[in-house]
Amino acid sequence: MSPLPAAGPGEAFAQASRFREGLFDCLTARGDELFELVDALLCGDGPVTSPVGLTLVAEHRRGHGAMYDALNCGNVDVPRLRQVLAGLPMPQAADGRLVLAVDVSNWLRPDAPTSADRLFCHVYGRSGRSSDQFIPGWPYSFVAALESGRTSWCQLLDAVRLGPEDDVAEATAAQLRRVVEDLIEMGRWHVGDRDILIVFDAGYDAPRMAHLLAGLPVEVLGR
Repeated sequence: MSPLPAAGPGEAFAQASRFREGLFDCLTARGDELFELVDALLCGDGPVTSPVGLTLVAEHRRGHGAMYDALNCGNVDVPRLRQVLAGLPMPQAADGRLVLAVDVSNWLRPDAPTSADRLFCHVYGRSGRSSDQFIPGWPYSFVAALESGRTSWCQLLDAVRLGPEDDVAEATAAQLRRVVEDLIEMGRWHVGDRDILIVFDAGYDAPRMAHLLAGLPVEVLGR
């Protein structure tokens, strides 16, 4: 996955610069430190296993205290961040159509018994359905814009954690409605363009999703 679509060096630098400025404007409290944490998260080698490890990355120039202060007292304007992401150049299908895919990915945390709102996440086994497991963790609903062709490039636009009381279909529909409205507001879809194609996996009820998304310029495709 690449942060921006293919472009010339000058245009790619300008796009990255605009995105960094937009991202910084979304950090409304402890912005300098949160911005360095994001840089460290993107530039670190390998997965991040603890927040303290981010303070050892070269892009992070502050100490442990600043990191904990930002995590405890910092703030991110999430609706504004969604619009910044929607304003980026979007990957498209071969005919220029916007294609969105939505699915749930689980963050498994069986070692966090005191954390709130964990659910039992379905994990497929490797030796048939009899080896499937239900492991404590948090399910996240992701929305990504897709590109056809051999690159299979995608751009993540939104992620929402599903809670114990959430109806997955209704939560997903509300998430998609926000994403589509942001794409329209940021000028990535205009009247006269083809409807945005939304692709669902087999676990979704496609007719119900089409009903919940009524009124939007979208077409629903379920596997």
